[in-house]
Amino acid sequence: MVEKTLRIIAFFWIFILCAGTLQYLNFKSDYNFLHLKQFAVKTGFYLPAFYCHIFGSSIILLAGFFQFSKKVYSNRRLHKVLGKIYVFGVLFFAAPGAYIMTLFINRGTGVFISFFIQNTLWIIFTLSAWLLIMNGKVDEHVRMMRRSYALAFAAVTLRFYIWLFTIFGNGVSFPNNYLIIAFLSWIPNLLLVEAINYYDRKTTYTLVK
Repeated sequence: MVEKTLRIIAFFWIFILCAGTLQYLNFKSDYNFLHLKQFAVKTGFYLPAFYCHIFGSSIILLAGFFQFSKKVYSNRRLHKVLGKIYVFGVLFFAAPGAYIMTLFINRGTGVFISFFIQNTLWIIFTLSAWLLIMNGKVDEHVRMMRRSYALAFAAVTLRFYIWLFTIFGNGVSFPNNYLIIAFLSWIPNLLLVEAINYYDRKTTYTLVK
């Protein structure tokens, strides 16, 4: 019951984030958030990276979320298709876009370092998970993919904390708030996954039929 409730809450926030990206399908270079990034937009690099990141992240968040379903996992064809969408989306769209966007962050060195480390670990975990399954190491693959998705889910927790700080605090403009949010968006996610992996260390997974 607790697990089901947490999955519903997680999907709710994923849905909110994904739905929010649809507004950028108008492809206006000065729309909403992009209005604050006009200097970056004028470089010619930011817009393609932005679209790759937000649309790619939305797709992989959904693809990755359903991979945790037993029904999806037991359907080998669907599991493989969603897995390929997730890995391809991270390595060729979401993560590269995030790297370029990170270059234009004006929230200070600490925030830049946080996002840079997070993005680098995201690529390492995702690529490692792919290589592990290609070598038939299913258990290690499952645990590595959890780490990867924990960092993908940081897109959700980042916006959740921004909302939380705005409603109950001084928002992201208050000194050091964005720095706290930047690290808070992904480090607790990884710690939670490491706890899950630790308690799940004796579980043996098999390739889906």
